Order: sequence, then structure tokens, then C-alpha cells
Amino acid sequence: MELEAIHQKEDAFSLSNKRATIGGRSLKSIRSNQSHGNDDRNETLPSPTIAAEHLERWNYPRKNMWRVFATFWSFLIMGANDATYGPIIPYLETYYDLSYVVVSLIFLSPFVGYNAAALLNNSIHLKFGQRGIAFLGPVCHMIAYIVIAVHPPYPVLVIVFIIAGLGNGLEDSAWNAWIGNMANANEILGFLHAFYGLGATIAPLIATTMITKAGLPWYYWYYIMIGATAIEIGTSLWAFWGATGQVFRDAHPRTSDAGGSRLREAVLKRPAARVVWLCALFLLGYVGIEVALGGWIVTFMIRVRHGAPFASGMTATGFWLGITVGRVILGFVTPRIGEKLAIAIYLPIALGLQLLFWLVPQFYVSAVAVSLQGFFLGPMFPAAMVACTKLLPKHLHVSGIGFAAAFGGSGGAIFPFAVGAIAQAKGVQVLQPIIVALLAVIWMLWMGLPRIGKKKE
Repeated sequence: MELEAIHQKEDAFSLSNKRATIGGRSLKSIRSNQSHGNDDRNETLPSPTIAAEHLERWNYPRKNMWRVFATFWSFLIMGANDATYGPIIPYLETYYDLSYVVVSLIFLSPFVGYNAAALLNNSIHLKFGQRGIAFLGPVCHMIAYIVIAVHPPYPVLVIVFIIAGLGNGLEDSAWNAWIGNMANANEILGFLHAFYGLGATIAPLIATTMITKAGLPWYYWYYIMIGATAIEIGTSLWAFWGATGQVFRDAHPRTSDAGGSRLREAVLKRPAARVVWLCALFLLGYVGIEVALGGWIVTFMIRVRHGAPFASGMTATGFWLGITVGRVILGFVTPRIGEKLAIAIYLPIALGLQLLFWLVPQFYVSAVAVSLQGFFLGPMFPAAMVACTKLLPKHLHVSGIGFAAAFGGSGGAIFPFAVGAIAQAKGVQVLQPIIVALLAVIWMLWMGLPRIGKKKE
């Protein structure tokens, strides 16, 4: 095996040398440019199509096992972070004596952090590599949770939720781009996002129990988040310590003749820009649907379906559990039928279940329908990430996928806030037509993507 690996490296070296010579630049001159501080290595010819790319796997090289587990833990914390907003809103409202619109700013403030992550993600990779993300993401979480735990004045709280959003956005974009380029990406991304769903499932249960049963102040929940984030800092840094900026630049040389920022190439130059913006807008709507439903379903079930508080709370748990299970199970189905066709099938099913939820005014029908809807919504984010890796050149994976993931994540801030603002005037029943409209829009966006070929593994 070692001899075979040596031969493969020699072949790759020989091929790289030929490409460099044909393009009018010697291998020596490329190395010279790198040694003189050229941070973004640029090859003059596109990658050859005659050789199949050998993709990394979750367990090969061996260090990937620990790295994948570290990303799973990060997504668990991200899910807990996002799902905590709903349960603590009533207590923030009372504690700070706020109107509903003002307290809803905590939904909106992560939008700033996510969009900052979309702009910074590629630069951090080029300068510091994945090690930079493994440090900055968890540290943003830690800073935010420590400040929240000391329950500062409300304007400070809004600002630190921006910092938490930045941490989420950096990790969301980086780990999706990395795992999305692996072999069996649908399955691994399914588990990655299942951990997000797991965090989103258990966080409201624990937080609500601490507040309602134990009689603890709302901010005590963030002591648990601080402990979980301390583990995240240790595991992420240990796993990704060797993933420096130099390692990243060597592994992702630019394979187009474009100059300047890779992010600019990804979002402004066709054909990549078409893929990136369609996926970004698709994810904006999808995450908006996910978080708006998860955040408002309890209020809807209490006020419109007249359910008991505990039973209504369980419908939110059922929704997030449906998402978690769907990501695991359908993660194995999606690659068999192809990402484009799979999502084109899942979305109309989710739309039908949403109509059932809306038009049949029965508590138990609504509870079952929203859980099943979560099941079919679950695999959509991972599938969109895999689609991006297949449609974009490798040197644009981090910039393009990172932008789409972070920009899409901001939908979890915009749409729940919009639902709340409209609901204050029209009632929480506006949730249903808004979700129906968003499902129809993201289906049209998805169908606008180019035909997706198979990834070589």
C-alpha cells in the first residue's frame, strides 16, 4: 500500500509538472511565487479531467475520524444555540420588561454575525486554515455565553447574540464545505446535521425544565452552554491543529485564470455565481422555514389549536426530532436517486403536509403533520451542500459553499422575526401561509440549478 501511495504521489507530481510547463510557467516559478508570499496559489490550467479525484473519507486519513467527531459536537452546540431562543423569549420579556417586537431582536441580531461569517470565511481559511475556524468559532460561542450568563442590560444581550451568530456562521460554512467534499458526503452530512437537530431537540427540553420545574433563572441554562463550549474549544483545536493556512492553500490551488478574491469569483462570475446564489437563496428560505416553524409552532398550537402547554411544547420536540431522523435515514436515500430529483420530491411532500397542518383544524393531525414535515425537510440542507460541491470547482468550495451556507443561515434570523412582526398585527395564524409560500419559492429556486452529475469517489 505504501509503495502504491508513493507511485500515486509521483504520478501527481509528474502531471502537475506537465501542466505547469504547458501553461507557460515552470514548477520552479510557481514555487518561487509561493515562497515570495503569494497566499493564493494560482495554476494557469484547469484541473485535468483524465484522472479521477481521490476523495477523503470520514475515517481516512485516520485523523479525519477525530475531526468529524469534533464537527459533530460543534453542530450539537449550534443546534442548542438556535433552539434556545424560543423557550427563553417569554422570560426575557418579563425579566427586561420589553415589548414583543423589541425582545424579538434576538432573532434578528444573529443575521449580522452570519453575514460577517459569509464575508470572512474564505480569508480565514487562506490565512489560518481550518485551525483558524476551529479556534474562532468556539471562542465566539464562549464569549457570547459568558456575557449572557451574567445577564447584562438588554442592548448588550442583542450585541452578544451577533457574536454567537458569527461563531455559528463560521463553523456552519467551514464544516459543510469540508465534509461536503468527502466520499459519501450525503450520509456524513446527514449525521452532521442530525447532531444539529439533536441539539435543537434537547436544548428546549432542558432549558424549559430548569426554568419551569426547578425554578431557576433563565440565564442558568447558559452555564451548561459554557461547559459544552469549553469541550468544543478543546476538541476542535486538538483535531484541527495541523490544518494550517499553508496546508489549505496547498490542497486547494486555484484552477482558473481568475485573479483576486475567490469569494468575488464565486459570487460575481458565471457560471459559479449562478450556482452559489441559487443555493444561497434556497438555503435562506429553507433555514427560515425550519427556524420559523420550530420557533413559532408552540405558540400556534396553544393559541390556534387550543392545546395544553405541555402537549404543545411536545409538538416542537416532534418537529425537531423529525428533522433529526430524516437527516439520518434520507441521507442514505438521497444519493441513490440523486440530489436534484430527491429534493424535487421531498419539497412537494413537505408542502402537502404543511397544507394538511394548516387546513385541518385538529390538534393531533397538526402534531403528526408537522413531525412528518420535519422528516422530509431534514435532508435538504445537506443535499444542497453536496450539490454545491458537484457543481463548483474545488478551489471555490470554501468560498462558494461557505457563502451559501452562512448567507442561508441568516434566514433563521430574518423570517422568524418577520413572522413575529406580522403576527403581532394579524395573529400567529399567519405562520401557515408564509411557510406555504416559502416552500413553493425554494422549490422553484432548486429547479433552477444546473443538472448535477455524479461525484467521482
